[in-house]
Order: sequence, then structure tokens, then C-alpha cells
Amino acid sequence: MTAQARIGIIGAGWWAALNHIPVIQAHPDATIAAVSRLGEADLQTLLATFAIAYGSEYPARMLAEVKLDGVIVASPHTRHAEHAMLALAAGCHVLVEKPAATTAADARKVQAEAARRKLGFMVPHAWNYKPFAATARAWVQDGRIGEIRHVVCQMASPLNDLFAGEPLAETADHLFRPPPSTWATPKAAGGYGWGQLTHALGLLAYVSHELAPQQVYAVAGMSPANVDYYDAAVLRFANGATGVLSGSATVPKGSPFQLDIRLFGTEGMLLLDVERERLALRRHDGTGDALDLAAGEGVPEGVNPVHRFIDLCLGRISPAEVRPWGAVTDIEILDAMYRSVASGRAENV
Repeated sequence: MTAQARIGIIGAGWWAALNHIPVIQAHPDATIAAVSRLGEADLQTLLATFAIAYGSEYPARMLAEVKLDGVIVASPHTRHAEHAMLALAAGCHVLVEKPAATTAADARKVQAEAARRKLGFMVPHAWNYKPFAATARAWVQDGRIGEIRHVVCQMASPLNDLFAGEPLAETADHLFRPPPSTWATPKAAGGYGWGQLTHALGLLAYVSHELAPQQVYAVAGMSPANVDYYDAAVLRFANGATGVLSGSATVPKGSPFQLDIRLFGTEGMLLLDVERERLALRRHDGTGDALDLAAGEGVPEGVNPVHRFIDLCLGRISPAEVRPWGAVTDIEILDAMYRSVASGRAENV
């Protein structure tokens, strides 16, 4: 009989109830051994809905009282690094929802602690686990576009209500709903950058082999809740490459997510467009390549990262194999972006 991975969740709210818990409970080799969330009434609702044996409002108590192989951190953005460090200290592999932290220093600290303890540290950037992302990365790694000299990264989402501090319309029938305190509070890392651009930057880091950011100049347009609805940034990378970053929360409801990455190199360019579901390589010598993406391939991925985490907890893959491309790079860029918005000048990473 195959052993089961014993997984706990810190911050078992909207996304954990919608995605993480059902995915784990449907997996034959994993079980939800414990959950932690604030609010006794909501905690009891969660335990009863999913027939989970243990729950606590206090993450440290949960980690002390229940033996776990891995912990998923899905708490509010500003608590991610703190809760990840708690789980690592308890000897658990961690899957930390994006953003992995809300300062570059904290992101580096979590990554270093996981490495020190020889534990896995994953971030489920929604598109990094797609086969087309691996193909794009391989094309860049093989030198088919040469050295990257310019980057375009644009993302837009149909989430205008969420970042305005209103209930997310499409969650009306969900067990829990995304709280404005996480997504639309200015002093609690609310806003489109922390909430969504981290996905785009995680994919950019993966495909480009973590092209190292050096400096960011940014401006933002604000939502009715006074968090960023719109982000526009100019980037400089350590190799001298330039980049532009764009984000918008106000795609009309019913439309797909947009995520468009273009890498311009000394020998050609790569185009990755998840909305139109296309991946193409064009070279200066007249050759090129294209990958046929099946309809629906551009939809964000929520299942495969959790399955990978289960494999990690069971020892089927190593911590090195789940290295979270972009877990630090995306935070470095966002940290500098928000500092630049506040200061009105370019900020170093």
C-alpha cells in the first residue's frame, strides 16, 4: 500500500477551499491532515464541509500538534513568508501561494532557509506548470534567440471588482469569498501587482532563465480602493537588457486572462501569448518554430502544482526539482516597482 502524504494548510480560505483541498482529497496518495484559519465559525464550517479531523486558528499550534509532511501556505500575502518559515522550522516542505513574500529580503530568506534545511519550496505560478512553458524555456536555454536584449511582459485580468474592494462576482456560490483585506487594502499588499503580476513575472523568470532585474521605474493607476488597478514599469536587467511591464485589472468579465511575453534576442525573438494560445520562435536567419497549443491550454493551472507538491512530500521528486523559478525574481521586481510608485524615481533591486 502506497504511503499517503500528510498535508496541512495555513490560511485555509477561499482559494484553499476551492482548489487545494479538493485536489488533495481527490488524490489517492495524499490526505488533508490539518488546517488552520482565523474565525472559529468559518473554521468549523471548513472542517465539516470537507470532513477534516483537525483544525486550529493558530498555525504554530497546528504544526506542534500534528505531524505533517508538507504545508500549503495560502494566508494573506503579508503573512506568507512568516508562515512559510514556521512550516520549514517544523521540518515540512512548503508550497507558498504567490506572492511568496512582499519584500525581496523575505523572499530570499525563505528560499535560503528551505535550502539550508534541504526542504522543498514551491510557488504555484499558474502558467509555469504548463508544457508550453517548458518548451519556451528550452528554446531560450538552447540559445535559439541568442542573448536576451529586450523584454515585453503584459498581463490583464477580469478582476476589476476584486481590486476595487468589492465581492468577486464569480465567487457568489463559493464556500468562502476572497476578502478585501487581502486583495484591496493598500497597507496589506493589496493591488494588481502582488495579486496578479506575480504570475506573469514568475513565468517570465522561468522562460528567460531568471534574467536578473537591476532597476525599475514605475507608475500606477489606482482603483476605488486606492490599490493599483494599472501598472506600467520600465526595467533594466543586469546584462544590460531593457524591459517593459504592464498590468491591468479591468478586462471585461467573461473574457480570458491575458498574458503576453515577448523576448527579443540577438538571434531572434520568442512570442508567448496565453490568451490566443500560441507560442512562436522567429529567427533572423529566416528559420523559426511554433508549438500548436490545444484549446484551453491558456487557462491557468491549479491542479498540477498540487500534484507536484504531493510527489515532493512522498519523496518521488527532490527539492531541487521543484525549485520555484521566479519566487525571488518576481518579488524583487514587484518590491522595486512599488517603491518606485511611491518615490517617483527609479529604484534599484
